[in-house]
Amino acid sequence: MTAIVARYVGARDLSKVTFYIKQGMALSISLGFVFAVAGFLLAPYLLSFMDAGPKTLELAVPYLRIFFVSSVFFFWQDTIYAVFRASGDTRTPTLVGVGSVLLNIGLDPVLIFGLGPFPALGVAGASLATAIAVFLASLTITFLMLKGKLGYRVEKAFAIKPHGATMLKIARIGLPISSQQFVFVIVYWFLIKIVHAFGESAGAAMGIGNRMESFSYLMCFGFSVAASTMVGQNLGAGKPDRAARCAWGAVGITITITFLISVLFIVFPRTIASIFTDNEDVLRIATDYLIILGLSQTAMALEIVLEGSFGGAGDTIPPTLVLIPTSLARIPLAYLLAFNLDWGINGVWWTLTFTSIVKGAILAVIFKRGRWKKKQV
Repeated sequence: MTAIVARYVGARDLSKVTFYIKQGMALSISLGFVFAVAGFLLAPYLLSFMDAGPKTLELAVPYLRIFFVSSVFFFWQDTIYAVFRASGDTRTPTLVGVGSVLLNIGLDPVLIFGLGPFPALGVAGASLATAIAVFLASLTITFLMLKGKLGYRVEKAFAIKPHGATMLKIARIGLPISSQQFVFVIVYWFLIKIVHAFGESAGAAMGIGNRMESFSYLMCFGFSVAASTMVGQNLGAGKPDRAARCAWGAVGITITITFLISVLFIVFPRTIASIFTDNEDVLRIATDYLIILGLSQTAMALEIVLEGSFGGAGDTIPPTLVLIPTSLARIPLAYLLAFNLDWGINGVWWTLTFTSIVKGAILAVIFKRGRWKKKQV
């Protein structure tokens, strides 16, 4: 949606913009229903695959089932967010998103502990709070779109006559990235199983590292969205060289910021880990994890921002052909380093770093060639 809407916004063809918005909404809501049903049915099996214990299953199954039922609202919300961003407005979805998070925070204690007239729902209450917040965010962002907040009107947004060829066109751009993210999740399940082979301390250390790396990831994702919009709009306006400058400019900013984060991870790993725990085993493993992660933060910036830039051009096959094989390679490589070569748990951490560096380097070479500039959507 970002690629197509940005392209036609750049070309100032608003009739096609509104047509694709309607088709994208219909497709995303339909997919949301599919995921809602599948997730509700498969939640217990997914948790069992990850070796969740009986107590975890008892708490997590209702949480996940509520979460999956709300998939429709997540699909709906993110599609409209993409439309706003592709139109050059990142402020409105940010404000709606922040409001949704604050509402979620406020509802959590009410529904978890049963404040006032509300029953205590426990862990399931946290999931219900998220579902309510996302539902209201979906309504809000849709209302703003219908009121012309985009800078143009989407008339009769829900008077949709599904157009199969158009939905396939959207899917051809979106499915490669979606499949890549799906593969990443599957790979992560297997990596978690390997990590858990080294005990609970290793799992806790992984959680600390993931929380800290999320600072880099979310910042890179934000610039990825910006690069995607600028690339799409400039290609639509017939300015491919300017699109490239925008993409590399976003890369330069994120590399600078992630380099500083890398320095913190490498120089102060134990201090950072001690914010989350005082367990000596967890601290030891997390310290190694943060140091090793620190070596790949700039590569992660390259990977995420360039993936977004390819997406903005609608050229999603090249990054998919790079990212899916390198993600899948993490499973045998982690097993080889951790067990066959006796690197222990650090073998898993080195696997993540090695593959991140490879992904970032290959994507940079492919993007530099510039074939994406000629991509038609």
